[in-house]
Amino acid sequence: MIPATGFRLFKYLIYALLSVNVALFFKEEWDAAQAVFLDGISADRLIEAFAATIDTAAWVVMLGLFEIETAMLSAARLQQPSIERTIHGTRVVAAGLILYACYGYLSKWLSLLDHHTLATDPCELVTIGWSLVESLDQYQPLTPESCQALQGTALVAIDQLNLIGSVEQMTDMQRLALVDVINSIAWIGVVVILELDVRLQLRGRYTGRALAVSAVCKALLYSALVGAAVYWGMLGDFLDFWDAFLWLVAFVFIEINVFRWGEARSPRASARVA
Repeated sequence: MIPATGFRLFKYLIYALLSVNVALFFKEEWDAAQAVFLDGISADRLIEAFAATIDTAAWVVMLGLFEIETAMLSAARLQQPSIERTIHGTRVVAAGLILYACYGYLSKWLSLLDHHTLATDPCELVTIGWSLVESLDQYQPLTPESCQALQGTALVAIDQLNLIGSVEQMTDMQRLALVDVINSIAWIGVVVILELDVRLQLRGRYTGRALAVSAVCKALLYSALVGAAVYWGMLGDFLDFWDAFLWLVAFVFIEINVFRWGEARSPRASARVA
């Protein structure tokens, strides 16, 4: 077995790497925003531009709250009014941002569906700041050289994002955006199940059918999350793949924390303490 100290150090290393990913997503989305929002980012499109950054930051906060509740503070400390209010208030804000980010992923996907066949010469778009699609959130400014290389290629355009690309590139980008939506919804589902697990354990009802339903739901949700990670890995989107892998590892730790937390509060454990 891994020593307790080594387990904690590895766990906190994963948490630290997830925090670093917030900065990496911000850099990627900032660069993408400079390419597609030529007139600046309006307030209503801010979440569309920085959905992954906001989502990841909110999840890091939520992860910290799970760690505090299930591994760091005792039940007596958690029941202190000031601590309880702080944790619940922070969770509400983080949950709101996560739902807002899910809306941002959905908005981005819908924006990418609104494309049409490019009827003009792509070189006419060079001087007005259009960009060429490489992948989701990865665009290159259209130049005289790159537009010449596109001559004779069937292209599609997204006017509201100032993007052009081949049909295959646009299709891949739309699929990646859809996977973002599915991934976001699946993680929300995982946390809802975990919250229910904790509440049922507090009431001594996390047994029998409730335990079985929770296990089935988690199996389906985690399967969707693993599928998303594999898809990102196959398409070469390393940052999304790396982030998904780290989150899956992090939630293994959270599941272990919840299990230990429930064991410590089980009737059998209470009897041993008595």
